Amino acid sequence: MRNIRKTALGGLATLGVAALLAGCASAPEEGPAESGEATADISPCIVSDSGGFNDQSFNQLGLEGLQAASDELGVEFTQAESQAETDFQSNIQNLLDGGCDMMVTVGFLLAEATASAAEQNPDVNFAIIDDASIDAENVQPITFDTAQAAFLAGYAAAASSQTGVIATWGGINIPPVTIFMDGFVLGAEYFNEQTGGDVQVLGWDVEAQDGTFVGSFDAGPAANATATTFLQQNADIVMPVGGPIFLSAGEAIRTAQAENPDARYGMIGVDADLYETADEYSDLFVTSVLKGMDAGVEAVVLEDAAGDFTNEPYVGTLENDGVGIAPFNEWEDQVPEGLADELETIRTAIIAGDIVVDSPSSP
Repeated sequence: MRNIRKTALGGLATLGVAALLAGCASAPEEGPAESGEATADISPCIVSDSGGFNDQSFNQLGLEGLQAASDELGVEFTQAESQAETDFQSNIQNLLDGGCDMMVTVGFLLAEATASAAEQNPDVNFAIIDDASIDAENVQPITFDTAQAAFLAGYAAAASSQTGVIATWGGINIPPVTIFMDGFVLGAEYFNEQTGGDVQVLGWDVEAQDGTFVGSFDAGPAANATATTFLQQNADIVMPVGGPIFLSAGEAIRTAQAENPDARYGMIGVDADLYETADEYSDLFVTSVLKGMDAGVEAVVLEDAAGDFTNEPYVGTLENDGVGIAPFNEWEDQVPEGLADELETIRTAIIAGDIVVDSPSSP
């Protein structure tokens, strides 16, 4: 099967599910700091992409990681929320002018602005989420092999689909988005190979590295229309990749549910456990592909505060729990019996190298 190297797994052993399913530019704002004496002479800050810090996704997780590190260190942090790409450079400069000396930028789209700022400010350390293209002594990438976790989600979606059609699409065609889509499709293909199934995946062609994209990470009519199209093509479990666009997918599913009350629809979340963060659609989430951006940011900021900054990439994987999938939650009784154990076996095989999930966008 394309892009997957595997060895025979034999029967899918029962390994237990606990390990897998546990559980316009704004001015800089000051964040809360724990009381007590600061343990480090550091002034951390963060710049979002245009999704904003309330995206229930990667911007929010990045901010939570910075908050956690700042609390542990007993220091204040600053933040700047971008409304558009044109805000990136000015937001970075505003924070630098305010004394920030450890900056986290959130997302691939900030790479150019981050690289420029790092070159002009060699005494400031930077960390950027979802980009490893910057070759500079003072820039550390925070990256994630989310294809591994999305592989598990694709397998779960294929196993749980009642129509035999699932779908994925993205906000923008960039590597941090398509890596999810690669893993999702490959996981569904692996399900077909292992079970003799014939589940079809709409929205993404792994070999061509091309598919369906909304054109932004904004929830709205375009994102809703894309979701509606796939639902009309009989997809019953979908994975929209791109921050708030999942909200529009949720709206489209609610409409489809009203029109087809006997049908069952589900979603795969990305980045965070959206069952926990998107109450209005919590019943729809089969699972979520987790990306530990909060833990990655926290670790990098604490290392910098300790004088251990490095430009070597932080890479989150299944093995170090930097990526994973969320519990089935309300879908526990709707997924096939034994699915959690199958996924645990696959997870163990990926970690061992017996199944290799290859994505052109992997770190």
